[in-house]
Amino acid sequence: MNNPGLFQAKWNLGRLTLCNLLALGLLCFWLWPAGQMLCVVFDEWLFHLLNDPLATHPAWLHVWAVASLRPFDAVVGVILLALLIRGDWVFKAVEVRRAFLGFLSILLLLLLIRMLFSKLAAQLGWQHSSPSMVIGGAIHMSDYFPGLEKTWELKDRSSQSFPGDHASVLLIWVMFLSVFAKRIGQLVLIWGLALLFMMPRLVAGAHWGQDDYIGAVLLALLALGWGYYTPFAAKASGALERATRPVFRGLARLPLIGRLSIVRNP
Repeated sequence: MNNPGLFQAKWNLGRLTLCNLLALGLLCFWLWPAGQMLCVVFDEWLFHLLNDPLATHPAWLHVWAVASLRPFDAVVGVILLALLIRGDWVFKAVEVRRAFLGFLSILLLLLLIRMLFSKLAAQLGWQHSSPSMVIGGAIHMSDYFPGLEKTWELKDRSSQSFPGDHASVLLIWVMFLSVFAKRIGQLVLIWGLALLFMMPRLVAGAHWGQDDYIGAVLLALLALGWGYYTPFAAKASGALERATRPVFRGLARLPLIGRLSIVRNP
């Protein structure tokens, strides 16, 4: 790769410490009884604000029912990927492949952190059921669309909703891009999309707000800190580049695909 400066193979102890302290602060606030009470009060208000209109506004019901389907997650993934690898937007065209591989390595680190944290949460009794299973009078979209629930995995409940795994992926994407974003318009777009794509689970009641603004943010901060502000991303992206070089060479011969910045730039 000719962009070694995109990820630095050195420790940034100040930013790493900040990410870890912010994550620890969120967890301590959540475990503090008064903090937990504030979260619950806010989350119940948020749930009723988003979920109650499902019973009286058909458009609201149908839009969020579609957005809660598993295939819609694939659509979201394509949108996120397209923005990440778009040349000369956040990253220069020649930086796109390195950026993508660096993000992929940090995403894999996030999955490892999430697995370990979920086990810790289960052992310490931090896990809880989603609001749609707890709050009386909750509107279940699966009751309106039973066929969609069986065929397309419409998600409106979970017996283990903490932390928000879907939101953690969105947040590591937006935090990663925010590190490199140079314009306010870029930040507005990526944060706006992340918040929008977090909404389906909140409207359906599959997650409490705290699953996202505490659990998912916590995971994303840890992944960003240990992935980007250490030599991890630099070394991992370099190893992935060497391993995938033959693949990209093959893709470069294909029409249309070969014109993509991620494929044609070494």
